[in-house]
Amino acid sequence: MNLILNLKDLGAKLRAERKARQVTQAWVAARVGCRRQTIADLEAGKNVADAVLLGAVSSLGKALAIVDARVELDRLGEIFHGED
Repeated sequence: MNLILNLKDLGAKLRAERKARQVTQAWVAARVGCRRQTIADLEAGKNVADAVLLGAVSSLGKALAIVDARVELDRLGEIFHGED
């Protein structure tokens, strides 16, 4: 699973999902009830209203999940392997 930890990556993922569904920003905006520019801002990683984010995710048939992103202590070696 690829964790998304910032707005820029979230926007890129939403853009990729939208394009995979072959729908336009205007299509998503119409379902969310906002301007197309707001969806463009979301995809660019800009801060938008929570309701817009959730609406855009939902309109693409997706959902958000809150998961534990902390690294387990025994995995630190894997992450920093070979670094001095």
